[in-house]
Amino acid sequence: MGARTAGRGSVTDIYAALDREHPDATLALDFDSPFQLLVALILAAQSTDAKINQISPPLFAELPTPAALADAPAERLEELIRSSGFYRQKARTLQSCSRALVERHDGQVPSDLEALLALPGVGRKTANILRGNAWGIAGIGVDTHVGRLSQRFGFTTQKDPDKIEADLTRQVPEDLQIRFCHLLQFHGRRVCHARKPACPDCVVASACPYPDKTEPATPPAKPKRSKWV
Repeated sequence: MGARTAGRGSVTDIYAALDREHPDATLALDFDSPFQLLVALILAAQSTDAKINQISPPLFAELPTPAALADAPAERLEELIRSSGFYRQKARTLQSCSRALVERHDGQVPSDLEALLALPGVGRKTANILRGNAWGIAGIGVDTHVGRLSQRFGFTTQKDPDKIEADLTRQVPEDLQIRFCHLLQFHGRRVCHARKPACPDCVVASACPYPDKTEPATPPAKPKRSKWV
């Protein structure tokens, strides 16, 4: 097992502090149905949530269902998602996934974990985020923020996302798991940055065992007052 004690703060202590600090934390992707969220999650790879939220409305206005997306000309789908990056590969994945939904699930996105994992382009991160946010099913979706912060907070020593998920699943109560991921995502974007975390501004800095904390900026020394003034 790769978990270790998180400094002076337990998972629930850190959760409570982050919950107070980020009351607006939620999934950053916009969606109106499980299918829209599934598509958005596939598009979000190597892109930003803000960019996907720009792409999604015209995409779903033109291709609102798995059947429509599966049957769309590849060139048109590529044009609609071009700004997401890696658009040719994503277009192929989206069409393969949509065909599987039509052929195996009557055009509906399944909530079952194993059924989701059998879809083209769907791994454990995508499946857990989808289940949590579309149906409220407990689970840990290990994106880049969840992985980085769980390591820094000392909840895991693992680097493999599946092993990080297993460590967090053992430690985070089921009823907190979905929001726990949202809180780590928001804290990762706003404070605990990858290259230079803003440790002096972090509400859980004292409970965090991360060894390379950034130090507060040293205020400039006040100029000495002349005795002639």
